[in-house]
Amino acid sequence: MTTSNAAPKRVYVWVWLPGSTEPVPAGVIEKSGEVAYFNYGRSYLERENAVSIYLPELPLQRGRIRPLQGLTIAGCFSDAGPDAWGRRVIRYRMLGTADLDSEDDDLTELTYLLESGSDRIGAIDFQSSPKIYVPRTSEATLAEMQEAAERLEKGVPFSAELEMALLHGSSVGGARPKALLKDGVRSLIAKFSSTTDSYPVVKAEGVAMELARRVGLKVAHTEVIESLGRDVLLVERFDRTSTQGQRHSIVSALTLLELDEMFARYATYYALVPIIQERFSNALPTLHELFSRIVFNICVGNTDDHARNHAAFWDGTSLTLTPAFDICPQQRSGGEAVQAMTIAPGFRYSQLAGCIKASEIYFLSKVEARQIIDEQLEIIRSQWTEACDVARLTESERLQLWRRQILNPYATEGL
Repeated sequence: MTTSNAAPKRVYVWVWLPGSTEPVPAGVIEKSGEVAYFNYGRSYLERENAVSIYLPELPLQRGRIRPLQGLTIAGCFSDAGPDAWGRRVIRYRMLGTADLDSEDDDLTELTYLLESGSDRIGAIDFQSSPKIYVPRTSEATLAEMQEAAERLEKGVPFSAELEMALLHGSSVGGARPKALLKDGVRSLIAKFSSTTDSYPVVKAEGVAMELARRVGLKVAHTEVIESLGRDVLLVERFDRTSTQGQRHSIVSALTLLELDEMFARYATYYALVPIIQERFSNALPTLHELFSRIVFNICVGNTDDHARNHAAFWDGTSLTLTPAFDICPQQRSGGEAVQAMTIAPGFRYSQLAGCIKASEIYFLSKVEARQIIDEQLEIIRSQWTEACDVARLTESERLQLWRRQILNPYATEGL
């Protein structure tokens, strides 16, 4: 554990340019009041292969760049920062407590960027120096990281080595315990089950991701394994390539929509449509894929489809939808449910009939929309058992999910 130092006033941004295997310094984030401004470095702007870290937020230009209206820091930097789990790890390391509700600290957003692990999502990292790159990484086994995560959840002390292992994965988003792994050339995110889980969360995500692949969605590869008697979901990272060291730049839908985390509730699916039309390659297939993902989320009871759980690759010129990820059926007590993001003006209910009415927004006819829905329903019903086998669900776990989260009757009501 370390004690908290004065909050940093500046953080240097390093980027992996397209096709490169080593990062280069791109500029500096400096805090002025509550706002974090960004300046590109002269040497970066003079590079022939320099690209904007993300447009329209950070155009390639000299001088101080203020975050877009309503933001205190550029969204692409927030995307690369730690979410709830990572912040808990950093707080424990610096303050000796993982309680996110505690007000007894001075950890700022720049502190979280600088203290989180370097193997973060996307193609940027944050450093205290503009000249020397020092990666914050560590080596540990899956079992060691799992043990450390469990100890952190319980508030039980653990070794400095395990603390660093957890810190390595602190830049990965989400609220649940997780860690980063290497398996040969593959880069993986390990998601752990929790002692507080009231249903098989890890296996539920595993079976949903397997079903998503079977219905034809583009999804991250996943695998459910067991470690130390607990379920673990391994998710293959799509922001890394088979070429060691290369990274893909990624921005979340929240950043695409130019929204701060505090206003994430205003993020909508239909607001993404004009952005996809104007800025994405292969816009029409992308809109159809987005609609299919909305349908699937409803089918499997994933109501946690918020704007950080959608993302796009950024190559410096255009955007491309990433594979789907974090598709996890959510526990529900009754029938009625709503999605985290509104599907059409005035409609966010978890019902497929409403998706058909909204289909024209996504440039699909009602007949085409119905066909997508019918195909997904047929595959989920006919391949449920096979998908459960792949995700290692027990018979009781299958019964716990089926017709509750998976194909809840509310989803097909009025269809």
